[in-house]
Amino acid sequence: MSEHIQLSIALCRIGFYTCLQKLCCKAPPPPRPEYDVVCIGLSGAGKTSLLSRLCNEISDGTIPTTGAETIKKYWSRYYQGSQGVVFVFNCAASDEEMEASRAELHLALQHPQLCTLPFLILANHQDSPAARSVSEIQKYFELQLLNRGKQWILAGTTTNNMEAVRESFSQLISLLEEKEVLPSRI
Repeated sequence: MSEHIQLSIALCRIGFYTCLQKLCCKAPPPPRPEYDVVCIGLSGAGKTSLLSRLCNEISDGTIPTTGAETIKKYWSRYYQGSQGVVFVFNCAASDEEMEASRAELHLALQHPQLCTLPFLILANHQDSPAARSVSEIQKYFELQLLNRGKQWILAGTTTNNMEAVRESFSQLISLLEEKEVLPSRI
């Protein structure tokens, strides 16, 4: 009888272990695709602040990469292999700076390495009293004319509303998944 009890206990242990293994030891989730996205914009647009906050990094000690005018000529070196573009500009900037942002955006949209890629255009500093609305920006940047074959998203952003920024990036990811410019890296 003792052997019978030991065998029963052993079978219970195996059964219990199998149940726990199925409940607790599920396979890891499949890896998420990664995309190479280049982030560009003029000095003072808020690229560093937005990306730092998006990555949950403390941006207090982050030194902005100012002086974009001197490094702008090197932007194209980062374009190769990109699957998407994030263009950040200050929507509360002066008329002169807005025109410079418009010109840079149009240059990027026409660049041979970027012209077929999806664009996320972030009108940053929406919380500023001088901020232009998204509809004003769309009209000013003449984005409706770019609808022929171009995929772009225009979104108003601020570092005080990171949920909106995350939503904008989610929309870009959807475009990247649809576009399949290059197979995603895993």
